[in-house]
Amino acid sequence: MSPVPTGRLLRTAVGSDLVLPRTFRAPVADVWASITEPERTARWFGPWEGEGAPGRTVKVRMVFEDEEPWFDLRIDACEPPRRLAVSSVDEFGSWRLELLLSEHRGTTELRFVHHLDDEDSIGEVGPGWEYYLDLLTASRDGSPAPDFDDYYPSMKAHYAGLAAATGRQSESEQE
Repeated sequence: MSPVPTGRLLRTAVGSDLVLPRTFRAPVADVWASITEPERTARWFGPWEGEGAPGRTVKVRMVFEDEEPWFDLRIDACEPPRRLAVSSVDEFGSWRLELLLSEHRGTTELRFVHHLDDEDSIGEVGPGWEYYLDLLTASRDGSPAPDFDDYYPSMKAHYAGLAAATGRQSESEQE
């Protein structure tokens, strides 16, 4: 399998956003359940425990990572079935994520947004999110789970190139 990178890098007034889209032939409420219900998140990311409400912190187990670590994830916003914003801090930095859903005629678009503090690790982060979002797709349509080795390091250059190209564009806009 050779997955194709879908991510785009957008500059904002406060930094950079890595945006990855996915489309599902399903109502928005069903896709929302896939990203918020612990038994369904367990199929593609990991189960979570705790009170899932804005301002609360839940514990999430990353079952597709080595040693299946648990980590704290703060729910910053939860606006069913359209927007979920979460954040976490670990040894790799801070993670500020948004999952935005919209439905049109029975098809739901998910826009996964990683608000980046910097673009230094985008070559590692981008392929990881592609992998997890494809795991989400596989969990929903019953297709085989992807293999992370198909994403990294093969997608690293694409994502590093996004940062370099966006950086050049920003410099030329300043002139």
